[in-house]
Amino acid sequence: MARPVHIACLQTRPVGTMAGAIDEAMPMASEAASAGAKMLFLPEYCGGLRSEGARLNPPSEPEELHPVLSAFQDFARSRSVWVSIGSIAIDGPDGKIMNRGFMIATDGTIFGRYDKIHLFDVDLAEGAVYRESDTVRPGCEAVLHDTPLARVGHTICYDLRFPGLYRSLAQAGAEILACPAAFTKMTGEAHWHVLCRARAIENTCYMVSPCAVGPIPGGGHSYGHSLVVGPWGDVLADGRTSPGPVHAELDLDEVRATSRRIPSLTHDRAFTVTTSRARSLA
Repeated sequence: MARPVHIACLQTRPVGTMAGAIDEAMPMASEAASAGAKMLFLPEYCGGLRSEGARLNPPSEPEELHPVLSAFQDFARSRSVWVSIGSIAIDGPDGKIMNRGFMIATDGTIFGRYDKIHLFDVDLAEGAVYRESDTVRPGCEAVLHDTPLARVGHTICYDLRFPGLYRSLAQAGAEILACPAAFTKMTGEAHWHVLCRARAIENTCYMVSPCAVGPIPGGGHSYGHSLVVGPWGDVLADGRTSPGPVHAELDLDEVRATSRRIPSLTHDRAFTVTTSRARSLA
């Protein structure tokens, strides 16, 4: 028996202010809800994102005062939809911020939170050096949102490169693995599709990956191509390079059916690593 869930990724453009971020996302949210979506997924730093060179500077507020979070709590309540805030910047300890995602319930309450675990510290090329850990404090807990519609594992952007996180979420019962992102254009063109498909295939789950699209105020470019991938690895929706809602109908029974076909989540085995070295022939 099918368990259909109509979801939508909101492929927003990076905007430098919180007010601008609300103006960018709200029309898409209204359009998606009017079209029947019951769960909306927003990208990483959907509450505002700007840069100074390769350093990202999302505007932050304490959680209880964040206008983007409050706006989407009101929206979820008024439209009776679930809203996954991919992440917004929340004031944290020691002068740093938390790259924090939220799941908002249909009554507007905060159902769950997730702080990004893996931080984007990379040297992509000359002039493209990112040190997210300079300004962000990492999280230390994987989070599964056990909602009435679906069990959603919440990850964020660079987490996508760490398959153990997704394995743990899938083995804990996730049906949807969400990876909201602001992937760079360079890394997106090289790796986005293959990584999203791999995480879906190896965990026999849906991957729902909303990604910001277009230039980042101050420099840089986000890739777009918000993806919905089925548990068999088929791409069900691709937002390509235009802003707007990206819709998909998920049949959550397909997660169980696929895991019966390839029950790899139950086949993990403990192992050790040994190193073979050539003996000196001298």
